[in-house]
Amino acid sequence: MSHRDDSSPFPGRARARALANVALVKYFGKRDAALNLPAAGSLSIALEPLETVTAVEFSEDLEADVVVLGGASAPEAFAARVRRFLDLVGELAGRRRYARVETINSFPTGAGLASSSSGFAALALAATSALGIDLDGLALSALARRGSGSAARSVPGGLALWQAGTAADGSDSFARRLVEPGDWDLRLVVGVADPGPKEVGSTEGMEHVRRTSPYYDGWVRTASADLEAAVRAVAARDLERLGEITEDNALAMHAAALAARPAVAYLSGPTIEGLRVARRLRAAGIGAWFTCDAGPQPKLLCSSADEPAVARSLGDVSGVQEVLRCRLGGGAGLVSVSGKPS
Repeated sequence: MSHRDDSSPFPGRARARALANVALVKYFGKRDAALNLPAAGSLSIALEPLETVTAVEFSEDLEADVVVLGGASAPEAFAARVRRFLDLVGELAGRRRYARVETINSFPTGAGLASSSSGFAALALAATSALGIDLDGLALSALARRGSGSAARSVPGGLALWQAGTAADGSDSFARRLVEPGDWDLRLVVGVADPGPKEVGSTEGMEHVRRTSPYYDGWVRTASADLEAAVRAVAARDLERLGEITEDNALAMHAAALAARPAVAYLSGPTIEGLRVARRLRAAGIGAWFTCDAGPQPKLLCSSADEPAVARSLGDVSGVQEVLRCRLGGGAGLVSVSGKPS
């Protein structure tokens, strides 16, 4: 990792793109909430074309940060997260400058489709690039993690392994890519059951589950074992085995959430029906495996050959409003860098 000193010339504007990711082995629980350090590692798939594009412009003329989401002033909770993240970038730069941040998602925000993963990965790359801070991929992943844990995985993209790490400062907790886009014909078919914001956010939900669920410790042990098995399945390109782990792991996470007191219930009717669809398809000889994150959207992992049949079946589920057909995508990248701050 390196960065330029404050006297060096550097661009003042940058725009970056990152893809949302969905964990096949889930991240649901933290060993350090302040640093977003996970209790167990996770494995994810980057979803093309579900993208966030974020533009950052630093200027001495601004008297405060301006945060725009989808063309309108961002909700205060989101804007506050962005400001805290810009404070971290300012520490790297050696000086805090105010910025205008504009971010646009190509998919519903805050609905369990991992908009924070793509959002903070794009923000991390755009903000550091606008200030001329040069980070390698692992350091950028660790930085993005501070904004949103799952953003660590959107930096490398592909099939990404986020290691939990053991260092107290989080220096060894970052994600790296295991499979390049194009090296495996994986697909994830998403059923959008409720595009609105979820009732319980991921951060709030996982902390409540950690404190109150009698199944939480068992969940962490299960997730760690599932990750080891999933990495072996990925190395062997064994989709059936990876699918089995994916489905079992998702259900274990939601079991821990439902056992919290009071329960955290992300699943809805269409979510459960998505699980039934996966099982019916497998019984008919079509490979499809269920997963679902902290939100009601059912998702089915499959191959490109089975994707059309999987998409049709998921689209027939009552309550599914839209079907998104996603392929294995790449990592965060710069769209443009230009100008100098005033």
